Amino acid sequence: MARRNGIAARPTDGVDWRCFAPLDLTPILEAALDAFYEQGFHGTTVRDIARRVGQTVPSLYYHHDSKEGVFAALLDLAAADVGWRTKAAAVEGGDRADVRFALVVEAIVLHMTHRVRLASLDQEMRHLSPANRRKYGGRRREVETLLAGIVEAGAEEGLFGATLPAESARAVLGMCQSIAKWYQPGGALSPEELADRYVDIALSAVGGTKRAKLRARRERQRAATRP
Repeated sequence: MARRNGIAARPTDGVDWRCFAPLDLTPILEAALDAFYEQGFHGTTVRDIARRVGQTVPSLYYHHDSKEGVFAALLDLAAADVGWRTKAAAVEGGDRADVRFALVVEAIVLHMTHRVRLASLDQEMRHLSPANRRKYGGRRREVETLLAGIVEAGAEEGLFGATLPAESARAVLGMCQSIAKWYQPGGALSPEELADRYVDIALSAVGGTKRAKLRARRERQRAATRP
């Protein structure tokens, strides 16, 4: 698997978007991810990251030009991970907007829970420089655009009652992104159980018809049991 900025590129074709293998991170990025998750961007120093990984500060700068560079590399990985998963989920949904919507929401929630350390970094994107913020923001908007297009298609087909597809998609995405603020692995709900609940809530948010909800649930259950 090719690497870029010390992180693995998107998985090869054929990888199940519901499968979450351990992150393929360099030791520096693994240490930085732990530090940022525990202490936040401002609470983490380059010296702290170097200490965690057992390197000197100069050796860390050999791989990344700054603390922001390390942070941006992790955000790039987060955007790539949720990006390929949502696109694969949409393809799996075929030509039915209600099923595509349910699967894309499921993919987002699974990313937010299985990758909670990585997903939580999104809350601190304000610390990026303007150039890095524009780059990450563009990757971030790809998911929003995908979801908005599905909501618009569902409204045109009479499956959704949403009259403002873009705003509805943004609201659903914000609801899903907030999971990283409170979700704890090993809690009362598994990622899959939480995804089930959020899909139902999201379908209600876009005015999903009873038929759309039933079909989406049936197709998701069928996909989840597929060998």
